[in-house]
Amino acid sequence: MGRDYNVYGIGNALVDIQYQVDPGFLNEAEIDKGVMTLIEEDRHLKLIDRLGDQVLKRSSGGSAANTMIGVANLGGRPYYACKVAKDEYGDFYLQDLEAAGVESNPVNREEGTTGKCLVFITPDADRTMNTFLGITSTFGPAQLEEEVIARSNYLYIEGYLVASDTGFEAALSAQKMGKRWGARVAITLSDPIIVDVFKSRLQELVENGVDLLFCNEDEAKAFTDQEDAEKACASLKDQVKGYAVTCGPKGAVVFDRDESVESPGFMVEAVDTNGAGDMFAGAYLFGMTNGYDVTQSARLATYSSAQVVSQFGPRLEESLKDRIPEILSQ
Repeated sequence: MGRDYNVYGIGNALVDIQYQVDPGFLNEAEIDKGVMTLIEEDRHLKLIDRLGDQVLKRSSGGSAANTMIGVANLGGRPYYACKVAKDEYGDFYLQDLEAAGVESNPVNREEGTTGKCLVFITPDADRTMNTFLGITSTFGPAQLEEEVIARSNYLYIEGYLVASDTGFEAALSAQKMGKRWGARVAITLSDPIIVDVFKSRLQELVENGVDLLFCNEDEAKAFTDQEDAEKACASLKDQVKGYAVTCGPKGAVVFDRDESVESPGFMVEAVDTNGAGDMFAGAYLFGMTNGYDVTQSARLATYSSAQVVSQFGPRLEESLKDRIPEILSQ
């Protein structure tokens, strides 16, 4: 589509620290299973001390960052605007992001503590997240680069941003910039709890004009106040120009203006669902910005997200760039 970047993403910069735990640990530590919970630094440090050296893996993360890495994995050109501190974890974050093929602005750093997300993976492949936002809680309009947005096909807004005043302000400002320069605006609802608590802010973004909305079935139902996923999708058609609703192992339902497609899932042995939705969004955005139609883009997305589910961690270690024709032929 003739611009320097396929996608310009904005969101929280978090170092993901992954642990394998059993449900008993979650109960004993009084952690709500299967959702994202914001925690303060003292709680974060106590949990790390309790878990000791059981770290499975650490990586640059945050929902939108994982999506940008997904774009890069398929050979796309993503850019990620974020905020990390001038500390060891901030150094690690930017180096790891660059190694994954994602450009960013390294000057968006201040004194403070880089955010971290403790990801607890249970034997049922479910993921539970406890997040200490750190310095990313102050991500705001100052971290945006309008000249880069102007050179991007899509603007991608992480829904978690609306949980803070500065993050919401940044989302609104970026949306205006994207529309000013003709970038299509995409947003993810991120989590059912975010929808429940900050629905009015998400609705404001949608009312301002959204070309593509990403969510899962639970988020779609929460946002539209529908108890049925099919009715929720019908409601979304009246609110956004396009959407992609993921349906777990069943695949996804996507809609782009007048075209609606049901894309079946790929059968895999689920190990860890962390990052599946993020990867879906990244692969779909890659397809939609690299000459693939809605059906092909959805196929790339369902396949890519299934591969993430079949391994530990929110990103794929091996690039799918050279396998695209094979994936589309399956």
